[in-house]
Amino acid sequence: MSKRDYYEILGVTKNASADEIKKSYRKSAMQFHPDRNPGNKEAEAKFKEATEAYEVLKDDQKKAAYNQYGHQAFGQGGGRGGASQGQGQGSDGFDFNDIFSNFSDIFSDFGGAQNRQTKKRSSAQHGSDVRYNLEISLEEAFRGVAEKISFTIPSTCEICYGSGGQNGDRPTDCPTCRGAGKVRAQQGFFIVERTCSTCAGAGQIIKNPCKSCGGQGRVNKEKTLSVKIPAGVEEGNRIRLTGEGEAGARGGAAGDLYVYISIRKHQFFTRKGDDIQFEMPLKFTVAALGGVIEIPTIDGTKANLKIPEGSQSSDVLRLKSKGMSVINSGGRRGDMYVKINIETPVKLSNEERELLMKLDKLMSNKSSNPKSESFFKKVTDLFN
Repeated sequence: MSKRDYYEILGVTKNASADEIKKSYRKSAMQFHPDRNPGNKEAEAKFKEATEAYEVLKDDQKKAAYNQYGHQAFGQGGGRGGASQGQGQGSDGFDFNDIFSNFSDIFSDFGGAQNRQTKKRSSAQHGSDVRYNLEISLEEAFRGVAEKISFTIPSTCEICYGSGGQNGDRPTDCPTCRGAGKVRAQQGFFIVERTCSTCAGAGQIIKNPCKSCGGQGRVNKEKTLSVKIPAGVEEGNRIRLTGEGEAGARGGAAGDLYVYISIRKHQFFTRKGDDIQFEMPLKFTVAALGGVIEIPTIDGTKANLKIPEGSQSSDVLRLKSKGMSVINSGGRRGDMYVKINIETPVKLSNEERELLMKLDKLMSNKSSNPKSESFFKKVTDLFN
């Protein structure tokens, strides 16, 4: 039976480059490999045929001889030149040791240059970020404050200066993986990559670990910092302190500290954005007659609030620029809104009762109570 043309077997032309030949062979080898086609004699034959073709065409001298003389350039034994059978050689002249060699060469290109020369890893690890919850008062949020906070955190070891080694010795490349953090092993026709068991994937080891930190380069210790809270800060705002988080292991960079702000509930004031809301009880006589009263503000001073004559419960009065500080605004403030709650007197004396009864008769004039008069008129009309 005549042998097939090598270029036809690999599906390439005579002008194909070495990379094109290798790519075509790799495709055929993966398709017809015996491990992927167990018990399939046809696939095994095609696999050997492709390997034989590649053995010749990958070699410039053999390729030139084949181009000139065809299969006769290599005698009856095909690509192996009719050599006698020996260890690792099949009955049809294929040396399976060469096949293994081809696969090691072919599959080493799968991952590109990084697989051919694995990049060394560093054992240094970046420290984690840390969250700290800080509660402040509404007054402190208004004016801004510098707060001292204390917490326990992994910090750089002062004995080895973060190196993890005794006397400050630096880590060295792992002798097993040579700093890669991974090792390779060939199983059949495939190369398997595993995490190095000696360095646990770090790529480096410490021959003489620091006795204080056990080779980690950091120890837990209490840390105290001063945190500047800007005026106008709101609930849920966070402040970032770069490099004040956990120290990195074995000399790695430190993480950041995030301070999250919460604001305690105030006895009188309620915040809404940049404004302050305040509910104030008011004598019904002041509400009826009007006047000026003093009320407290968030900045600790008192403000004069003008009460219009005939004010009603739930009326809201505005004091401009008496609210919260607006963060990063150069001193600008929100407004203060005062909600009036008119108070009805209780536990009246006899004299007060008599006076109120007289007042009630005097106020029987419809114009004195326009809202109640209008309401009762609508009720009467409803039932009529």
